Amino acid sequence: MEPRSRCAAPGGVSVSAVLPAGGSGERLGGATPKQFCAVQGRPLVSYAVRAMERISWISDIIVVVSPENIETMKTIIEKYGHKRVTVVKGGITRHRSIFNGLKVFAENEFSSHLLQKPEVVIIHDAVRPFVEEDIVSKVVMAAKEHGAAGAIRPLVSTVIASATDGCLDHSLERARYRASEMPQAFLFDIIYEAYQQCTDYDLDYGTECLHLALKYCKTNAKLVEGTADLWKVTYKRDLYAAESIIKDNLSQQVCVITSGKETLAQVGFLLPESLKSQIKVEAISISPSKNDSRLQSIISGQCYNFVCVNDKRCAIQETQELVDMLEKSNIALLYPVVLISVYLDISENNSFSIGVEDLSTIKKFARETKKKNILVYGLLIQYK
Repeated sequence: MEPRSRCAAPGGVSVSAVLPAGGSGERLGGATPKQFCAVQGRPLVSYAVRAMERISWISDIIVVVSPENIETMKTIIEKYGHKRVTVVKGGITRHRSIFNGLKVFAENEFSSHLLQKPEVVIIHDAVRPFVEEDIVSKVVMAAKEHGAAGAIRPLVSTVIASATDGCLDHSLERARYRASEMPQAFLFDIIYEAYQQCTDYDLDYGTECLHLALKYCKTNAKLVEGTADLWKVTYKRDLYAAESIIKDNLSQQVCVITSGKETLAQVGFLLPESLKSQIKVEAISISPSKNDSRLQSIISGQCYNFVCVNDKRCAIQETQELVDMLEKSNIALLYPVVLISVYLDISENNSFSIGVEDLSTIKKFARETKKKNILVYGLLIQYK
């Protein structure tokens, strides 16, 4: 198999990611492991995979799941159009699962093909869905320099130790300690060597990857201050919190689509510039073709708001193509999609008015798309 093309990460290193997703979710309760629980109709693990997918310089994403969930994970990948993802069978513990994920780059028996070994590998929990590129970039850069790095957060509660009789033995000075979070990143050779040397006890009872790099490779990890959204879904209440955050994010993102024409491209630049201080804006200059990979990627990322700028009196065909893409993606099954079709009038005729026939066509089109939970609005702008 041909090696996948790589985009240069910060620092010019090649990067891949391993996402352990083999937990049973005992603390969550219920029969479904938390990584496969639906949040807004989509499995939690899909959000974490999507977060890594959005980072173009991550070459391969390895998702490690328990043997009984391999087919479930493959179905999720196919349904939500995930790319660059390889599913690997996990072990009986977290460390053994991560080790299996790393072996995909070094041992043929763990994959149908040997993936190209990255210089830096990211390890990130599949139940931490809100990681952003900025913190991933920071830990990768720190790992390149120090050999290992990990995100940290201040402790919320004081940590205490109990004596054998159940009474307080001592407490830790909270200001001196931090909570270890994800993502973490390592020079691949360091973390792989650490796992190769790891004792069965550490593989079965350990949970901290940074500790393995220190214990077995004498590598002191650089600690990177993380953001508040790095938290891990552990209990049922966390699922409700995740759903609330995702709902909020849906209303805070818009995709602005323009063609390559100079005037439209100018408006396509000015509109995102005016909006970006309030919401997250993706601006692309294309025709909404079914074959455009970037638009497909934005839709698969569950963007629910679109603005199409064109200079045609009745651009129903182009709008219909976008509606077809949205319908095929199934995102409108969960929540309404808002599509604003902007007609940009650049003519010299100041008394322009849309024809009755055109208006009737647009209204009919909007009524039909509303049945699909896609709300189409029209807007006329005279641009001089």
